[in-house]
Amino acid sequence: MADGLMTSDAKDGVRDERGLTYPFADLPAPGDAVAVAPGVQWMRLPMPIALNHINVFAIEDGEGWALVDTGLGIEETRGLWDQILAGPLGGHPVTRVICTHMHPDHIGLAGWLCERFDAPLLMTRLEYVTARMLVSDTGKAAPRAGETFYRAAGWDEAQIETYRREFGRFGMAVSPMPAGYVRISEGDRIRIGGHDWRVVVGEGHSPEHACLWRESDDVVLGGDQILPRISSNVSVWPTEPEADPLGDWLVSLERMKTVLPESALILPSHGEPFYGVHTRLDALIRGHEASLKRLERSLKEPKRAVDVFGSLFARPVGDGVRGMATGEAIAHLNYLARQGRATRTRDADGVDWWTATPIEEA
Repeated sequence: MADGLMTSDAKDGVRDERGLTYPFADLPAPGDAVAVAPGVQWMRLPMPIALNHINVFAIEDGEGWALVDTGLGIEETRGLWDQILAGPLGGHPVTRVICTHMHPDHIGLAGWLCERFDAPLLMTRLEYVTARMLVSDTGKAAPRAGETFYRAAGWDEAQIETYRREFGRFGMAVSPMPAGYVRISEGDRIRIGGHDWRVVVGEGHSPEHACLWRESDDVVLGGDQILPRISSNVSVWPTEPEADPLGDWLVSLERMKTVLPESALILPSHGEPFYGVHTRLDALIRGHEASLKRLERSLKEPKRAVDVFGSLFARPVGDGVRGMATGEAIAHLNYLARQGRATRTRDADGVDWWTATPIEEA
């Protein structure tokens, strides 16, 4: 989803856009922090990709700080953490590192920070195990199953060769993961700085994504589960080609509406902190439902996964995001198939062709 248009003038730093309220006028400068709630500091780390930043947070924890997410494991990010730790965090130690999920921008420096401060890593089990699995792919040859998966999606031989060449890059922006971790699960309450933070798990964007909710004042560290202006990537990958992550995602969004109060301040991993969580969850659900309807209409004639990008994405899909776009296209196609709204046929060349299921007349 593209950035929304501002619908009212900014007053005293508060802005309203498409039903969401953004209460903070200024973004954190590199190496600096902004206080966004009692005991909670917001930092912003750059990333050398189209999504050019990640928000990370520090929560006062006794004489130190509990960190939530870490940024990519690259030299620039390490340097900024040095500035943050010595500057706005006052040189106090890191007591623990909490990662919402296993993507490299969230776990990239988890191992580095944990080792530096002899601090534990807290994650859900599926996120930790999946991260360890993907990091272990670094330096290995691409599996034949991956080639089969992308050929079925409609990739040509040059694109499959790029996949072979770039396989295992996940671990290149992740420092060595700690050999052990502390498991967190749905409904757990983590005591940080004299306050309980409740774990609320979502699925679809990643296997077992953890949000943290301080119920005493309704502050929610939302990770990638609830972003204000874009919809998180929901993809099928070669490791589980028959998965239905979009079904998981939609169920999670509906559940979040029943769990989180509308009054919550959402601290997302990308974009700016905002109020209006139910409005945003409804918009995310409507967006996917509209995409599914467009996709279903486009399948009157058989199409490959790569042929349906125009039904799902507002911008052309370039080589740099082809893998994510393909994964998201297959996620939508698998969802339609699970709903009995589309069928798939594999031809003699190993390419899958998807067709909308005819509606039976009464």
